[in-house]
Amino acid sequence: MSKVEQALSCFKEGFNCAQAICSVYGQDYGLDRKTALKVSCGFGAGMGCMADTCGAVTGAYMVIGAKYGRSDIADVPAKEKTYKLVREFSDKFKSRNGSTICKELLGIDMSTPEGMKAAQQKNIHGAVCPKFVKDAAEILEQIL
Repeated sequence: MSKVEQALSCFKEGFNCAQAICSVYGQDYGLDRKTALKVSCGFGAGMGCMADTCGAVTGAYMVIGAKYGRSDIADVPAKEKTYKLVREFSDKFKSRNGSTICKELLGIDMSTPEGMKAAQQKNIHGAVCPKFVKDAAEILEQIL
């Protein structure tokens, strides 16, 4: 099974979009699955269900940081490379989907009770979100 398929499978198991990306790709860069799932948990549904930056996007940012980020304050080139790749990822995701913001991608603001109810009624999690997980995984494969 490809990593793209693994991320989709993780999402379909019931983990959120950030967890699906971070747990699959993070393992290659020092994050064990359990830690990756825990660290990325709060980023689903637009960061804690605030309908802001898509969790698949923030999960990808975490993976980019795990691979390229700096751990030494003097390693400015690592910081610059990480920022560059985060911007590149964002540009590619936006070109595919028009935005990186959850409520714009879904057309529903899940940060409100009405929006959450509409998302559940329309099965947004199962019908729409898998595309964003897939796109994030495919873009990560290009960047990494």
